[in-house]
Amino acid sequence: MRDADLVKRILVLTANPKGSSRLRLDAEIRDIEAGLLRSRNRDQFVLVSMWAVRPRDIQRAMLDVEPQIVHFSGHGFKDKGLAFEDDVGRPKLIDGQALAQLFDLFSDKLECVVLNGCYSEAQARSIAQHIKSVIGMASAIGDYAAIEFSVGFYDALGAGYSVDFAYRLGCSALALAGIPEHLTPVLIQKGVQKEEHPSITTSQVESKSQIPSQSVDAKKSNFEPDNKLSDRKKYRLIQERESLQNQFNTIQVKLENLRNALSVEIDPATKLKLEFQIKGAKTDSNQIDQQLDDIEKRLDLDQ
Repeated sequence: MRDADLVKRILVLTANPKGSSRLRLDAEIRDIEAGLLRSRNRDQFVLVSMWAVRPRDIQRAMLDVEPQIVHFSGHGFKDKGLAFEDDVGRPKLIDGQALAQLFDLFSDKLECVVLNGCYSEAQARSIAQHIKSVIGMASAIGDYAAIEFSVGFYDALGAGYSVDFAYRLGCSALALAGIPEHLTPVLIQKGVQKEEHPSITTSQVESKSQIPSQSVDAKKSNFEPDNKLSDRKKYRLIQERESLQNQFNTIQVKLENLRNALSVEIDPATKLKLEFQIKGAKTDSNQIDQQLDDIEKRLDLDQ
């Protein structure tokens, strides 16, 4: 029997509105749940997931679940907000101040918020004024990277580690996988002026002791890839490059079609929808282009 007072409830809110790039939200939740189920503290966690979340669904879920952790998976648009859905599945942006005001009402129970969406740092900073620990993304983050971070983060929580350690292990998981986005997640803690960008070392991942805060500039990271890649890792990078290139080409075709449609459209509502889709496609295109560039650099170092 588990003590109800010891159980941590994780509320996962997902949204992938019409017109936005497709995300592997089901895979992320599946992998999080699988990690918690295999952890030694599995009886101390309950995961509740909600799909196609609308604004009213958030407040209802907070009332019903009373979570200690809220995890958002979806799209972020810098200071404009996180993309939830309206009643017909179209994008509905909610800014950080609105979310902060809501979460503040539950701050006696809510301990941590994870915003696993592109450019969600602005919302994280607003929420961190009221909630102890908030994680946001400083820039765009790919599907694969978002899933890897989540798995590392919740694996550590399931093993009994703190949010601070779990955040660092999530970043370490990205670094170990050779994903260049290991500095994208940012941990912001209430009352702490300096956010955390972890400097990943083996001793930090293995140690369960308190880890001192350390800020690392993305351009001065001390994580450097090995000069030589193993055949397995090189093969995986080449496969990933081919997959990303196909995605990039598909998005370019989509962008051209959207721009052509926008150029002849006269209905204001439809034009707004097309502009939103173009913006989302551009974000996806830039993100993939950066990933391709990083992969090429990794492969060039192996020459």
